[in-house]
Amino acid sequence: MADKIICIQDLTKYYGRNETEIRALDGVSLDIDENEYVAIMGASGSGKSTLMNILGCLDRPTAGKYILAGEDVSDLNRSRLAEIRNKRIGFIFQAYNLLPNTPAWENVLTPLLYDRKCTLTRTQQKERSLRALKDVGLAERVNHLPHELSGGQMQRVAIARALINDPVLILADEPTGNLDSHSSLEIMAILSLLHQKGSTIVMVTHEESIAAYARRVIRMRDGKIDSDVVTDEPEVPAVSIWARPMDGEVEL
Repeated sequence: MADKIICIQDLTKYYGRNETEIRALDGVSLDIDENEYVAIMGASGSGKSTLMNILGCLDRPTAGKYILAGEDVSDLNRSRLAEIRNKRIGFIFQAYNLLPNTPAWENVLTPLLYDRKCTLTRTQQKERSLRALKDVGLAERVNHLPHELSGGQMQRVAIARALINDPVLILADEPTGNLDSHSSLEIMAILSLLHQKGSTIVMVTHEESIAAYARRVIRMRDGKIDSDVVTDEPEVPAVSIWARPMDGEVEL
């Protein structure tokens, strides 16, 4: 039996009080096992972004429990939540969130710099960063600044950064939202490879074509789970993500 990476029980998140109270999440319960690939969908105001923020330990619930890889993180203080975000969760954002005047390899190792328990030397950190960039097909662009990279290449830097601490959970928030169709294929190819290698991925997207890569699609409405559908195989065949070659070797 697979280990549960995420277990949330009767999770609620309220904003405001009395007449102005907004129930962003209203009694959500959900389990996600190790090596699941889950897409979360829903209209604006459905609660999907609030759920993603809590899953990423960027926010805390008003009530309910969130157990991440066996640890109850519902009521942890900000310092401990920051440590968990850095060590256990890899984030992939729509806007990349790269440091603008910093080369790709230094952007990738940023999480290591915030890990107070990291014992790697600077040389070892750089070696790990270069290896991560090679794994996402950017071995020839390790010294490029973000503005010297395409959108797809910047997102691949962000993926390498997300993987640098070997997280138990990868959270992808609209990972192809700023990309053209070819770059989107590249990113989805990498995410599919990560899943095949054993990563647990939770992805928020509003695009049906992107959600089709996942093995499980959760749809939210009015702060609740409206549907939760699991398929044996993704709707998009694995071969289709290699329809066009990437501009670099991907080893993962």
